[in-house]
Amino acid sequence: MDFLTKVLSNRNVAAAIRRVEDLEEAIRHPNINAIFLLGGDINYLPTLIKRVRAADKVLLTHIDLVEGIGKDRAGIHLIKRMGVQGIVTTKSNLAKFAKEEGLWVVQRLFIVDSESVKTAIRVADNIKPHAVEVLPATIPQYVIQEMRKSLNLPILGGGLLKTEEDVKEALGKGIDAITTSLRHLWNIVL
Repeated sequence: MDFLTKVLSNRNVAAAIRRVEDLEEAIRHPNINAIFLLGGDINYLPTLIKRVRAADKVLLTHIDLVEGIGKDRAGIHLIKRMGVQGIVTTKSNLAKFAKEEGLWVVQRLFIVDSESVKTAIRVADNIKPHAVEVLPATIPQYVIQEMRKSLNLPILGGGLLKTEEDVKEALGKGIDAITTSLRHLWNIVL
């Protein structure tokens, strides 16, 4: 699966960064290749992009959470021109625009009940992102199996993971990799 190789470098943990100040630690961390930016504003992006690329790592920007990015085709085009390598979004139209721009696309899906599983599969099947990220990562194994069978995409898991055992359990259920802001979980190599 191209995404797992080219974005995650076949690692099973990606760093989720909520504050710009936390980026440096993720850049220096030897086990982290992909960094998910979950906050900040567009004015910091050019500097962040340069720092991440200089470290030969991949920055995926959660465009729903970064302020100042137009939530439309023009906004996606702008961040592509700025050098963003990929996006994370819950919005299907933004995922579509990003794919058209040649960006890596992670469709974020919130799983709260069996109906949301059906909706998530339908949305992701329609968009065909490079990967999906399910939240929380603690969802039942049958959900992951159903998504894998229906979508044939890498499945990332985020949220509600605190311990190494939590991570092992999520990966054991079939999640390909986890995204986390907890630094002690960045050290896990399985």
